[in-house]
Parts: sequence; structure tokens; C-alpha cells
Amino acid sequence: MLVLGIDPGSITSGWALLKSEGKRIEYVGSGVLEFDKKVDFLERLTQIKETSDALINELSPDEVALESLIFVKSPTSLIKLAQTRGIILSALVERFRGKIFEYSPNLIKSTAVGYGHADKVSVQKFLDMTLGKRDYKTHDESDAVAIALCHILNKNSLGKKSSKPSGGKGLAASVAHKLKA
Repeated sequence: MLVLGIDPGSITSGWALLKSEGKRIEYVGSGVLEFDKKVDFLERLTQIKETSDALINELSPDEVALESLIFVKSPTSLIKLAQTRGIILSALVERFRGKIFEYSPNLIKSTAVGYGHADKVSVQKFLDMTLGKRDYKTHDESDAVAIALCHILNKNSLGKKSSKPSGGKGLAASVAHKLKA
């Protein structure tokens, strides 16, 4: 199964593709979609939609995982982020009905390192240990890898345990043997 993780943003969006096959999880690729911040925001939404469509067509994932909306101090930033997520979701909904998943930043961190308020350095160390050391261009890119990995680990735990992800209760540690470096 190919999982596309997306960390949405109106200037940069991170993406990552991971492959889950049985008990193995492999890094396939990742990157950053960059949008022209000098262009009017509404015009930029067109760039975001077209770029998202092209990425999805190129990668052909089986499922997609996104980070849910996060708290930001600026209402304007929150509105722009929500609109950006909406545009990205519009590129996904018809093709991936029932195969789009959303995870909170705290669940993503908790799945990775067992603590929902972990810093980006701790999450990066977990990604390096489980998927191999990589030089990510931005935090958006490494966040997208963590989002895709969170989906795979939580989906695997749902099929074997209870109906709820175990999040910070050692999920990463309990499935570490399944990860391919």
C-alpha cells in the first residue's frame, strides 16, 4: 500500500510517499511543493490545486493522510491554511473517497516519540532511526513523512488491537521491528 502524507501550507506544502507491505515500511520519496508568495493568495490557490493534482497523478497513492488544522495565533493565517487544505482536499475527494485520513499534530508526535508535545528534533530522530537518515529540505517535508508514518502505524494498530489508535502508549516502540531502515 502506498501512503501519501501531506503537510499543507499556503506557501510550502510537504509531501511524502511511504510503502507499507506486510510488516515492512519503506521510504519511497518526499519533497516540498513551493508556491509563489508574491502572487495574490486567490491566484496561489490555483497553483496549489494544479500542483496537488499533478503530484497525486504522478505518485498514484492508495491512501492519503493529512495533518489536521492547527492552532495559530493569527486568524488570517488560520483562514488561509483552511482554504489551502480545502483546495488540496478538493484534489483528493473524488479519487480517494474513504481513503483520506486526518491526524492531529499531537497524535503524529505521540505516535512517533510517545509524547504529543515533542519537538521537531525528536520527531526527526525517530524518522532517522526508523526510515534511515535523510536530509529533508524543510520541516514541512519531514512533517509529511511523519504524517504518512503515523497513518501506517495507527492503521496497523487498528487492525490488530482495539478500534482506537494507541497513540502515545508505545505504539512506535511496539512496531519498531516492522520498520525497514
